Amino acid sequence: MPRTDDKTILAQLSGDPQAGLAALLEEYGALLHAIVRRVLPQNPEDAEECVADVLVAAWRHADELAAQNRPLYGWLALTARNKAISRWRSLKRRPSEPLDEDIASDFMLTPRASDGEDCIAELVAALPEPDHEIFLRRYYLMESSRDIARALSMNEHAVNVRLSRGRAKLKQQYLARMGRPATPGKEAAQT
Repeated sequence: MPRTDDKTILAQLSGDPQAGLAALLEEYGALLHAIVRRVLPQNPEDAEECVADVLVAAWRHADELAAQNRPLYGWLALTARNKAISRWRSLKRRPSEPLDEDIASDFMLTPRASDGEDCIAELVAALPEPDHEIFLRRYYLMESSRDIARALSMNEHAVNVRLSRGRAKLKQQYLARMGRPATPGKEAAQT
């Protein structure tokens, strides 16, 4: 099939948007999809929406691009990259879903390989809020401290401090329950 030149595509976008978008996709669709999927590889729906955003931008700027006599290839490539990066950033900023009650019960029902794991699960389940949710999100759902902080409207540093203090507290409780001697604290080391 012969290549459609940029002037024809831009004229079609202005006069007959459906034909113009079809011609644009025919000529540059592979380029757009390749650029967008490189930035958004995880979710094909997000990539498709991003390509659609690029097409809308091309339609809206068709007259301006025609007047400037700019090559479509470069403008489309840059626009696709910028739209994909913007979408990626907005997806990263999107707060996590609230912790579902089923997550906590699922955590408690998950089979454990040892008595020690059962003990740790019970200790985590007994943590007060928000520590309980922070530990589930971090160690069960594998969320980052930054994502946890966003989801709980907290400071990332506060989340890290709670994780650190919680681990120390859980260690002491675990050792006491398992009948092992507790590690001496700073006070015992200084005497």
